[in-house]
Amino acid sequence: MQKVDPELIKMLLVEQKNEITGHLIYKRLASKTKNTHNAKVLHDISEDELGHYNQFKSITGEDVKPNMIKVYFFYLISIFFGLTFGVKLLEKTEIEGQQVYSKYQGQLPLLTTVLEEEEKHEKELIDMLNEEKLNYIGSIVLGLNDALVELTGALAGYTFAFQDTKIIALTGLITGISASFSMAASEYLSTKQEEGGARARKAAIYTGIAYVCTVALLITPFLFLKNPFISLLVTLTVAVLIILVFNYYVSVAKDLDFKKRFLEMVVISLGVSAISFVIGILVKQVFNIEI
Repeated sequence: MQKVDPELIKMLLVEQKNEITGHLIYKRLASKTKNTHNAKVLHDISEDELGHYNQFKSITGEDVKPNMIKVYFFYLISIFFGLTFGVKLLEKTEIEGQQVYSKYQGQLPLLTTVLEEEEKHEKELIDMLNEEKLNYIGSIVLGLNDALVELTGALAGYTFAFQDTKIIALTGLITGISASFSMAASEYLSTKQEEGGARARKAAIYTGIAYVCTVALLITPFLFLKNPFISLLVTLTVAVLIILVFNYYVSVAKDLDFKKRFLEMVVISLGVSAISFVIGILVKQVFNIEI
């Protein structure tokens, strides 16, 4: 067995555990995906990870058990959020390991080979994955963003104008459902002119579903809480959480800047809400409406 510095042995044992864990994750994902090309690439990467494990084992002389919590976590993430998101999130966790390899590759030439293969994995994964919902991410963004901006603004205005949670919820629901059909129709007509009817129908469906789901989440606080101002505060918090989760998903799946997109959507949504709230106050004062 090759004589290696004790500190390096500790590092290798940690990475050995990561490699056998990665092997099982990719193996499970390969068995899950129906796309034969994607399945083959995932299988090949799984075998590479197992090869890295055995190479490290030949140096450390120890067997290491995989992190089964991590295996199940990434498997479930891929089922619920899609293969692209699950795999790319996994790749992001492996960047730290690649940095460790870079640090020690001068002491152990084997790490240079492992590092090259890890970088190859990332490129292969980016090139191979193609999920339908990611092809329609623009339509989802349109529905979600429009619902967030329009409905948070409308609910803020209704809150001060009506000050009755049931009326606010009902009015918000009518506004939201009507707007979702309008947005879906607009997306259909816009996409049809550029890409044809089949894609236009799917784009409209993704836009409409994103809009309706966002509407449902935003009006829910008004259905269960009595105080309209607390309801509005909860709704705005929900809006920020939707923006946070969605932008994190897109930033991982599409390799985009998370912070910039998140802050931009938050500022726009909350800014429109603040303006609408002021308009609600003015309307109530000018027309002296009491409900």
